[in-house]
Amino acid sequence: MTAAELISKIFLPLSLAIIMLGMGMTLIPADFTRIVKFPKAVIIGLINQLIFLPIVGFSLAIAFNLNPTMAVGLMILASCPGGATSNLIVQVCKGNIALSVTLTAIASVVSIITIPFILSYALEYFGSGTNVKIELPILQTIVQIMGITVIPISIGMLIRKYKTNFALSMEKTMRIASTVIFILVFIAVVAANFKLLGSAMKEVGLVTLALNLITMGLGLLTARFFKLNLKNTVSITVESGIQNGTLAFVIATSVLNNVEMGIPTGAYSIWMFITGGILMWQLGKRKNTATN
Repeated sequence: MTAAELISKIFLPLSLAIIMLGMGMTLIPADFTRIVKFPKAVIIGLINQLIFLPIVGFSLAIAFNLNPTMAVGLMILASCPGGATSNLIVQVCKGNIALSVTLTAIASVVSIITIPFILSYALEYFGSGTNVKIELPILQTIVQIMGITVIPISIGMLIRKYKTNFALSMEKTMRIASTVIFILVFIAVVAANFKLLGSAMKEVGLVTLALNLITMGLGLLTARFFKLNLKNTVSITVESGIQNGTLAFVIATSVLNNVEMGIPTGAYSIWMFITGGILMWQLGKRKNTATN
């Protein structure tokens, strides 16, 4: 097993699962029931992820006149849902964690249908000449979502319910741990993919930065337009611009059997960690109140 595979298949999922456990200890069932009763934020978040993101990606691929391989690679990324990393960033930014987790879970399941549709169209439009039937491993995708997010968060919520004082005392520690793991994962990803990232930033660095900033900006604008509170706005902004890079890379290399199509994901991962880190640094300093 190579260093990159070790990081992506073991270190990253395990680290994120630990962070999800910590997140669960900050949540109570009422956090999720509020979302069900007031679903506006969920609907806005899903529209940003499932509709606006692919449209922006498609528009940028045309505007930057990307070659077919890079264009399809960008569309792979734009068709993917948010991942557990977005939940981590939302936690440190003191956004609505329950909303972030809900958006990640719903978008991940829906993407099983939308990804094949979007990529089939992208392959046909950009003329990559790749005649591949795109089918995501449904069971594997569901297990991944459950294992990294749902199960650890559920365990954390049980700890919060039965060991409330312990859970509350660990909140600051887990937020610090989240930040440290975020930095370590970033360093590990860069180190493991150093050769790929050089060519990635040269070929599609600018377009992937544009994708990241535009989608986050759309998330912010739509949330503010519909007068969502700050916590929900933070969650939608992050979820709109932080994608499941692991899933994107798996689709490029394993489903489409084209490593070059994973190059945009490599470049985007760098920008994703940088912009996410800036948000964590700026928003993590504010006081955490129930009304913001």
